[in-house]
Amino acid sequence: MKNINISEVNYKNFGRCVKISNGVVDLLVTIDVGPRIIRFGFEGRENMLCENTDYKVKSGDDYWYIYGGHRLWHAPEANPRTYYPDNSPVSYEIIENGIKVTGNVEKWRQVIKEIEIVLNPEDNKVRVLHRITNKNAWDIKLSVWALTVMDKGGVEIIPVNTQQTDLLPNMNLAIWPYTRLNDKRVNWGEKYIVIKQDENESQPFKIGISNNEGWAAYVNKGVTFIKRYKHIEGANYPDYGVSYETYTNYFMLEMETLSPLTEIKPDECIEHIEEWELIDNDYMMRNLI
Repeated sequence: MKNINISEVNYKNFGRCVKISNGVVDLLVTIDVGPRIIRFGFEGRENMLCENTDYKVKSGDDYWYIYGGHRLWHAPEANPRTYYPDNSPVSYEIIENGIKVTGNVEKWRQVIKEIEIVLNPEDNKVRVLHRITNKNAWDIKLSVWALTVMDKGGVEIIPVNTQQTDLLPNMNLAIWPYTRLNDKRVNWGEKYIVIKQDENESQPFKIGISNNEGWAAYVNKGVTFIKRYKHIEGANYPDYGVSYETYTNYFMLEMETLSPLTEIKPDECIEHIEEWELIDNDYMMRNLI
């Protein structure tokens, strides 16, 4: 059995971070800003997640920075509500095999965001629980929105629903105004939608689907990143009923999962769980041959 090591480190220009490692894979969670997971990768190897401290969006009197990595938002998307600046320090506590990171109360929306990161001691899997708590004096309605910003140069694989529904449609597809259906980065396959991140393409691209299979993958740097979640059939999802969205531009690709839209009473919370896995492609191929 591997041991889970948890320690504070300084990481590049992200400041203080908490490192979680089982000796094979590791994560870095920012605590000077956030909550964010800024790194996930094999120990001593490249980060699978994007890092960017330059890209920013005006939000109220401040700026929201993408930073990269993995973040927690709430949907539907709107500025400035969604783009609440997470530029302040966060608190954390150590839990079994991981940590729980808690942000400050968002002044505009009066919610608290928490992320629990638990690394499996036995393999390359991580459980990421997202929690949003309502601190208003009234009910609010939102969807938990978990966005993982992947580094440039990779290929995303999204399963297409192949369920037979006779004369009825079997999948929702959401298209954004700037999306081109004939975009050269996208292959609309019979079983999978494949999207290539291209740093030479300035036009953004975004789609959403009702991902009934509950997973998507990103292949880059000799590694496959798999992201799993629970798609709830018939639930009320935002953006024309999609539970999975993806966005790419010239420096990254985002893998985004959503919970159903839910009404939350004061001091109640809503949770959304993802499970991550890293696969070493070279190791896998050597063991298959």
